[in-house]
Amino acid sequence: MGSERVLPKWASEPCIMGIDEAGRGPVLGPMVYGCLYCARSYQKTLSSLNFADSKTLKEEKREELFENLKADESMGWDVDIIDPRELSAKMLKKNKINLNEISHESAIGLITKVLNMGVLLTEVYLDTVGDTEKYRIKLSERFPAVKFVVAKKADSLYPVVSGASIVAKVTRDRALREWVLDETAEDIDRNFGSGYPGDPETKTWLKHHKHSVFGFPTLVRFSWGTCTPYFKELVEVLWESDMDDNSNCGKQQLKLSNFGVTTSKRKSEEIESSSKGRCKFFQARKLEQLTNF
Repeated sequence: MGSERVLPKWASEPCIMGIDEAGRGPVLGPMVYGCLYCARSYQKTLSSLNFADSKTLKEEKREELFENLKADESMGWDVDIIDPRELSAKMLKKNKINLNEISHESAIGLITKVLNMGVLLTEVYLDTVGDTEKYRIKLSERFPAVKFVVAKKADSLYPVVSGASIVAKVTRDRALREWVLDETAEDIDRNFGSGYPGDPETKTWLKHHKHSVFGFPTLVRFSWGTCTPYFKELVEVLWESDMDDNSNCGKQQLKLSNFGVTTSKRKSEEIESSSKGRCKFFQARKLEQLTNF
């Protein structure tokens, strides 16, 4: 997605860029980072286009403004759509990547992409994510030739960020409306509300679309704390231990409780601390662990 045309002449002039996100808080759907860029000389015109923080605009107005900016050849735009499965996987992996780091990398990716296109970026405006000054320094060290302005509520202070906010919000809304659910075996309805944890419609949808074994559909960010209470109603799962053939103290696997699922502590510990793990499988087949090749 993004501006798909030959690099315009104005791109060789000093340019500014705004970056903003949509969907950081919801428990459903992707998080989207959007950017808008234009020649610095276009700033005055940009201020007259009625861009505003997308959260303050009605959906119809956001859609109208998005179509207008797409048709404006004096501006360029792009997005990074981060799948809910990717968000959960990164936040739950052994070396966890938190949401702030994911956000930073997404913004860095958009800047890198636009620079690689040949656009002469000289200034980039962003909403703060985490510590404002640390974020600015991080970006400045990565792109020393670019001036960075990181500010709270940047989407309401700088029109170029307001435009990016509209790009991100409309893209996310459309992505949710057009989302193709992987789970086709079940009758899953699409009335999931806004996707925000406090939305009663979203809560009802989560309650009615949990599977006793497999949890939630892939639309759900199962790493979110919102999902944790529902895990208590899932079936109990006990993990076997990876046991060394010659020892009763092999390396332990992660328990399902590490991911928010409540299991029987006593039974889990019994299996993990005894020799009743996978070693029986190997013993019965006279298989040994190969250490030398």
